[in-house]
Amino acid sequence: MESKIFNLEIDGKPLTVTVNDFAERANGSVFVRFGETTVLATCVIGENDVDGIDYFPLSVNYEEKFYAGGRIFGSRFTRREGRPSDESVLISRLIDRTLRPLFDRDIKKEVSITITLLSFDGKLDPAIIGMFAASLCLLISDIPWNGPVAGVRIGQNEQNLIVFPDYGEREEIDLVVSGLKDKDNSIIFNMFEAKLSEKKEETISKAVSFAKEYIEKLLNFQLEIQKQVGKEKKILKAKERKEEIEKDIIDTFNDRFEKEIDSHDLANEIKTYLKEKYEDSQSVNYGMNFVESALEKALHDLVLKKEKRPDNRGFDEIRNLFADVNYLPRVHGSGVFVRGQTKALSVLTLGGPGEEKILESVEFDGKKRFMHHYNFPPFSVGDPRPSRGPGRREIGHGRLGEKALESIIPDFDSFPYTIRIVSEVLSSNGSSSMASTCAACLALMDGGVPIKDMVAGIAMGIIVDLDNSKPVKERKYKILTDIQGPEDHYGDMDFKVAGTKNGVTALQMDVKFDGITEEMLAFGLEKARIARLKILDVMKAVISEPRSDLNPYAPRVTMITINPEKIGDVIGSQGKVINKIIEECDVAIEIEDDGKVYITSKDKQGMDKAIKWIEDLTEEAQVGKLYTGTVKKILDFGAIVEVLPGQEGMIHISELDDKRVAKVSDVVKIGDRVKVKVISLGNNGKISLSLKQVKNGQSSIANSN
Repeated sequence: MESKIFNLEIDGKPLTVTVNDFAERANGSVFVRFGETTVLATCVIGENDVDGIDYFPLSVNYEEKFYAGGRIFGSRFTRREGRPSDESVLISRLIDRTLRPLFDRDIKKEVSITITLLSFDGKLDPAIIGMFAASLCLLISDIPWNGPVAGVRIGQNEQNLIVFPDYGEREEIDLVVSGLKDKDNSIIFNMFEAKLSEKKEETISKAVSFAKEYIEKLLNFQLEIQKQVGKEKKILKAKERKEEIEKDIIDTFNDRFEKEIDSHDLANEIKTYLKEKYEDSQSVNYGMNFVESALEKALHDLVLKKEKRPDNRGFDEIRNLFADVNYLPRVHGSGVFVRGQTKALSVLTLGGPGEEKILESVEFDGKKRFMHHYNFPPFSVGDPRPSRGPGRREIGHGRLGEKALESIIPDFDSFPYTIRIVSEVLSSNGSSSMASTCAACLALMDGGVPIKDMVAGIAMGIIVDLDNSKPVKERKYKILTDIQGPEDHYGDMDFKVAGTKNGVTALQMDVKFDGITEEMLAFGLEKARIARLKILDVMKAVISEPRSDLNPYAPRVTMITINPEKIGDVIGSQGKVINKIIEECDVAIEIEDDGKVYITSKDKQGMDKAIKWIEDLTEEAQVGKLYTGTVKKILDFGAIVEVLPGQEGMIHISELDDKRVAKVSDVVKIGDRVKVKVISLGNNGKISLSLKQVKNGQSSIANSN
């Protein structure tokens, strides 16, 4: 088997590409190794068109193999990979959003791209490597595609921007940006995804500009490889024009396209018309695809030539806004946010530390205490189909809201709660993810979570001249604030930006054309900032700061610290002690190795009882303090007294009384309850007690027992 190997050093790290026939039946395949992280990317195109569809049937799947990290996960009864994790779904979406705009939308053959993680070094994240591998795989295959594209991840180390950061260098900036070469060889951008710590718009633009050098290197590397091993591209049969159908549609409906661009009734009417006039389904499908193109052109002409929007708003105008809190009884917090027809209800639930989500994957391993889940039921868009549970879109939108809010969530030490928010989209017409982010922030404040600041989000769009024979920078464009319906569907960009009054906390961009320039990015960010501040004002009018106390139905979490050596005393043999506390006090208890004990309860009496119980179990004797204990044993030279649970000390015969004591049993007997004073603690843990000093009142510490 012949292998061709290509090498590139980028940012001091070795990038190795291996092209061979391991996956010879795929249209294209490539192994990519960056550091010691390795992925295999393959692509396959179907032989026949899929009938009766009006979209490009592309599927992108990122598959994480447990062996890549040398781990065995999964149920003890299966011990193998199952359904994709949320992280795998998010990486699949990230790569899909990068590749999809560069395909011809008229392709109706199935295209499947699979990126498999084969080895993972724990340093270089596989998402960026997978993006590069998927692009190169398509580029050297015979599948028609207008790439290449390349992505990089940007982080921050102190005040310096860094490329390909490790996991500890993503706290302030975690930006994924992908780009490609325009017709004049300048770099344009077709996808952004970022979690940020309240960064200014200028900082984001600077980070994107910083990425250009590395994107260009990766693009040139792919083109060099294509020259040597690339296959000749398939020539797909061009869609045969049916001018009769096009003319029929134009003559009958053309004057309505602009006026009813957002009307489902128009599309349904045209479809009914075509079915009645043309017997074959192919003509009907052709006609409906033509209608889509006609509506796209109508929107572009309306915005670029007439400088109008379908709903007659100004380019910077936001739809009517409404916000509310405390909408639901008994829940721990709730918020409502409305922007035009887009309406979201977010509900907060608080739990103890033991309710954190366990993360168990090759790339991520640990616990997660803040979760934002997004639901998009079919009724929100007037669809009668039943709900099928969260899909890729729901997972992606939920995580975007989570990123937007993460930087304002209080740290665990100051607020030791597990936090879950569920956003229910009740009605949708444009950017329900950003409406959910706003509603989620309101729910947090309504529930008394001491967030650091308020977060709001907005979706921006762009309409660009359809003449793609020119570089993007030479094409006329308009930025639109708060896109809805047709501006999202027929427009060229969906750019979601969320943040506080001080800066951006999350952003996400997809495009439907080549890509945007740095000028477009800067303009869009500034327009989004202005809109975000307006939305924040509406939210602040409803609730300006988090409530001073938690909802009465929310559990309370109290943290106490014990000596780590006493953890065993709290747990007891086979967990008998801790289980008894949990059962009798109706609490949940989590104990950390450093001695921190978290007690969660909805009942104050049960909480107080559990705290007292644990404190008694773990209290350590202090010199000078008085204790009431039970005499456990009589010796010739003294008495053994249990002063604390599991802790015994000795009263020497000389410390029983001021008078000479002949026999210990003359003063105390087994079972007596006596008040004693701790007079010394030995290095070996022995406790020396005195009875006579208590009688004489020689104590400076009040008895708390």
